[in-house]
Amino acid sequence: MSDRALGIRAAKLRRAAGLSQAELAGTKLSPSYISLLEAGKRTPSAEVVQYLAARLGCEPAELLGTEAEAGVKDLELELRYAEMTALNGEPEAALAAYEQVQGSVDREERPALWLAAERGIAHTLERLGRLEEAVARYEDLRTASSRSPDFVAGLPVVVALCRCYRELGDLSHAIAVAEEAMEELDRLGLAPTRLGVELLSTLVGIHCERGDLHRAGYLAAKAIEQAGRVSDRKALGAALWNASVTMHRSGRTADAIGLIEQALAIYSEGDDARALARLQNAYAAVLLDVEEPDVALAQRLLTQSASALADVGSDIDVAYCETALARVALRSRRPEACVEHAERALGLLGPRHRLQSARTLLVLAAARIFQGDHAAAREAYERSALMLEASEAGRQAASAWAELAEIMEAAGQPERAIWAYRQGMRCMGQQSRILPKVSVPHGE
Repeated sequence: MSDRALGIRAAKLRRAAGLSQAELAGTKLSPSYISLLEAGKRTPSAEVVQYLAARLGCEPAELLGTEAEAGVKDLELELRYAEMTALNGEPEAALAAYEQVQGSVDREERPALWLAAERGIAHTLERLGRLEEAVARYEDLRTASSRSPDFVAGLPVVVALCRCYRELGDLSHAIAVAEEAMEELDRLGLAPTRLGVELLSTLVGIHCERGDLHRAGYLAAKAIEQAGRVSDRKALGAALWNASVTMHRSGRTADAIGLIEQALAIYSEGDDARALARLQNAYAAVLLDVEEPDVALAQRLLTQSASALADVGSDIDVAYCETALARVALRSRRPEACVEHAERALGLLGPRHRLQSARTLLVLAAARIFQGDHAAAREAYERSALMLEASEAGRQAASAWAELAEIMEAAGQPERAIWAYRQGMRCMGQQSRILPKVSVPHGE
């Protein structure tokens, strides 16, 4: 046991016994010695340990922590069990195991073990879709890691926090957290690392969601350049993945396919089945957007992805796959199947995942148009557009409003169509200074 750990235990036992430092010192020691001992600046002899244990009313082993050491090994085994349970796709059981470990250890005395359990809890809450709770845990972990001399070691927490804020639709906060960490990395002047590239790639994706494709493109190129200087191939895979998203959103679909195929080759070499399945979802989405979509290949990719995610994915991962399957059904002119997949996805997403829910609603709206249910289509488009606006995804929101306007125009409602077009222009920052404002029209 370290001097610091012994000191913490001595102070804890002293307070539990209701003794002051002077009372614990008694006649053989001085209060200043006890103060230095509790600060971890003195190593007591065996005789002093015996004396202090007698005054504290405990066994010397309890003061030295030798009994606790055996317990710590058991807790470390329990922590490994929790990690394995999470990897096996049992998040509820993993959460209970992590909480059991954390409840059995003192944070001050065993900070590394306590923080490992806290990271596990935060990650599992995220997998379960309990994003607000996960954010609270990740924020505490970010604060703790900021005090660590090894700043890079805390980057996984920053990446996870940005991921949660993105899913919640709080893009400004996600960008602020990522850029603060990047500024610290620049200040430290460190060489590129896999974690640094992963953070940069995450920021690329967030800017894409926000519609700032120029910034996303610049950062994507930077991420690929840095990844080329890192030995870890996964860093390059992550950079290529997010760069392909930027290309896709910019309308450069052929370039996007080239990059995402390179990323697939890299991820296929590793053992991260969940990441590979999610990348297959992304690849399928790009394949469906080309002039002559390869629906059959997209279907095969998504079938493989769904099979993998059933074992290793979260409900949210499955929801993304269901949305992609809905798009395949739509491309195949099977609106009923599209509606089934989209509604399953929305049920899994719940009210918290605003960005993905909005995208799924767009697919659902298109299926309703195929079915001739224009009222349901309008409702889905309106909900989607409002969610996207709330998430600061202006470009996507503008597209949703434009599609809604087309529906209204086709339904013989020109006033509502004009209103929807203006909503879309507003999302892109355009404000009319000539025409009078048009209020939201009512009725059919």
